[in-house]
Amino acid sequence: MNKTALLLGGTGAMGIYLAPKLIEKGYEVFVTTRNKEKNNNSDLKYITGDAHDIEFLETLSKDKWDVIVDFMVYSTKEFHSRISKLLSITKHYLFLSSYRVFAESESPITESSPKLIDCINDTEYLETDEYALAKIRQERILQESNYNNWTIIRPSITYSKNRLQLATLEASTFIYRAQKKVPTAVSEDILEKRTTMTWAGDVAKMITAICNNDYAFQEDYNVVTSESILWNNVAHIYYKHANLNVYKIDHTSYLDIVGNKYQIQYDRMYNRVMDNTKILKLIGIQQEELKNVADGLSLEIQNTMESSNSINDVNYPMQGRMDGILKTRIPLDNATYKQKLKYYWNYLKFKNRG
Repeated sequence: MNKTALLLGGTGAMGIYLAPKLIEKGYEVFVTTRNKEKNNNSDLKYITGDAHDIEFLETLSKDKWDVIVDFMVYSTKEFHSRISKLLSITKHYLFLSSYRVFAESESPITESSPKLIDCINDTEYLETDEYALAKIRQERILQESNYNNWTIIRPSITYSKNRLQLATLEASTFIYRAQKKVPTAVSEDILEKRTTMTWAGDVAKMITAICNNDYAFQEDYNVVTSESILWNNVAHIYYKHANLNVYKIDHTSYLDIVGNKYQIQYDRMYNRVMDNTKILKLIGIQQEELKNVADGLSLEIQNTMESSNSINDVNYPMQGRMDGILKTRIPLDNATYKQKLKYYWNYLKFKNRG
């Protein structure tokens, strides 16, 4: 019989590369999704349902899985209520954490580097369950459990088809603006910071090698490239391959446009340089075998530009704020009446701030 792999929420940037790699390794792969998916591969099956729903989780618990890769984003309370169930129905549970759990560091970040939650005194932030804090707390719940069949994996920013990022902007914002020949505003401060961006195909390779690897149990791995790059240089790659024009603005104005203040303050304003020695040793490859950022981004920019999905989910309020500051205008031909109202309200609110 084939081994079975369950990917919870596995239709995203990493999942689309992971599923075929697991199939190559002899797994029958099941992917949960809230939308019906077309599929012609007998070794890949989609299970329609919301993996946040505890009743849906119960239906998945009827089977014993060889591996579960959990891509879901939980609140800490939600994670605590279901982790014992997840650990009990699989031989190997892979928890998707994030490189954002680490504090700012002047040296490359290893698995033992200090955690953000232990190094900051921001009481207001620490009282939240923001993404980075939630991931740290959930890692610790896992480590303190009575189970030993788990592995923690921490990707960095991971780029893939229709999942491209520039600072905190998604492809649906800046690729859309590039296609409409309108410049994109980015914080001049963030552009001077270093980031680590890893190709989703390489992350999938690493995760596949971890699955049911006896040496990986009760371990944590930075599933990343060790290459780092200035956001300024990332912007240049987008200019070269997507004709994206970046307009540098002051940091406060950028924050007002995009929000996400904690993600910006405790990640994008850090220089993020990662160490991947531990994972490379486990899977027996060299850094040179991973795709470099310039080549990987050019590939996925092309994939995204060729896909109609790149212009879905346009955030019209954010676009309005950006256009207000830049004194530019995106076309609103495809916007609904309600979307146009939100766009213009934000545009007028910000037009005198640039």
